[in-house]
Amino acid sequence: MIIFILILIFLAIIGTPLFAVMGAGGLVASQSAELHPSVLIIEMYRLASQPNLVAIPLFTFAGITLAAGDGTKRLIKLFNALLGWMPGGLAIVTIVSCSAFTAFTGASGVTIIALGALLYPMLEHAQYRHKFCLGLLTTSGSLGLLFPPSMAILLYGIVSGVSIDELFISGMVPGLLLLVMLSIFSIYSAPKFNIPTHEFSWSKMGIALRKSIWDVMLPVLIFIGIFGGFVTITEVAALTASYVLFVETVISKKIKLIKDLPHILIDTTTLVGSILIILGMAMGLTNLLIDSQLPMKLLEVVEQYVDSQLQFLLLLNLFLLVVGAMMDIFSAIVVVVPLIMPLALRYNIDPVHLGIIFLANLEIGYMTPPVGINLFIASQRFKQPILKLFQATFPFLLIMLIWLLFITYIPFLTTWWKE
Repeated sequence: MIIFILILIFLAIIGTPLFAVMGAGGLVASQSAELHPSVLIIEMYRLASQPNLVAIPLFTFAGITLAAGDGTKRLIKLFNALLGWMPGGLAIVTIVSCSAFTAFTGASGVTIIALGALLYPMLEHAQYRHKFCLGLLTTSGSLGLLFPPSMAILLYGIVSGVSIDELFISGMVPGLLLLVMLSIFSIYSAPKFNIPTHEFSWSKMGIALRKSIWDVMLPVLIFIGIFGGFVTITEVAALTASYVLFVETVISKKIKLIKDLPHILIDTTTLVGSILIILGMAMGLTNLLIDSQLPMKLLEVVEQYVDSQLQFLLLLNLFLLVVGAMMDIFSAIVVVVPLIMPLALRYNIDPVHLGIIFLANLEIGYMTPPVGINLFIASQRFKQPILKLFQATFPFLLIMLIWLLFITYIPFLTTWWKE
């Protein structure tokens, strides 16, 4: 058994597709437990019957359609007209734009690649230092994972069984707090670079708002629909996909149905398919691990050395930071969440609060060596070495670690709506 596990770990290290490693692990685990391999298929069927599962492809389609049109450019112009007059205004525009884009696309790399090409020249033209630009854009790629309709939150809710609506509500204040903290740092840094500012113009603001009004209305409709209780997650996903397609094909006319839609559908199915096959294999494997009482054995070990909730949260954060540095966020959710849920419940940690802590750690892990995905994507996008990018992101990383301490040890930030 140990030999098989070592072989699987080696295969994962050399780059074997994760779903293949998990599927093989599930077969090995089922044989060890003297169970028929059909239990893995049963788990995949249970996944397919999840009522909220259809929201993932619908929101993904909406995000990719938005990226294929000029929605990002319109929003950047709007945010620049609204915030660009402030000290560090363009940096704040970058933070807000990237968080909004990541929330809809669900992919940090897409944000860096798509918006990096637009914002990097703008930042350098505005006389921001090269190192600051690299750090800001690399960091901003993972912002927005706590905002609706984040795919990470959708997946976490499906795997953990926690209400997705509650996760969306609980992620709003921590997400906004991070944007505020990074914006304050940008305002503080701007005078050091002698960044010029422009005067606020109501006319430019009006023009930008008029051109982007359909884009601005989308998050408003999502918030009202979800938090007002008018529609379910699945229904709001369908409405979002239809709305974005209508705006980009009929209103802005940036997407042609015959020419562009097939490419968008291919990109959507490629991304969703890769997530679902990993999710299916991982749920089968983790179910076998749960049947073997692995979480209970972990709980027994943890209880021997951890006496309080405070200690557990500290160890949990350290563990999740390592996980975030070694695994992508979707794989980490499906593999780790079923194992840590019983531990967190034992120490009386609110499941929704745990979800926000979990996602916040993985958001930071995007920028942490040795496998921080943001560092690798930014390295390819900006043609810079990994070490230089990590040095550039280090001040932003420190701010995010402070933010993590806030949301971990001040539960009110996530559970305020329950009070």
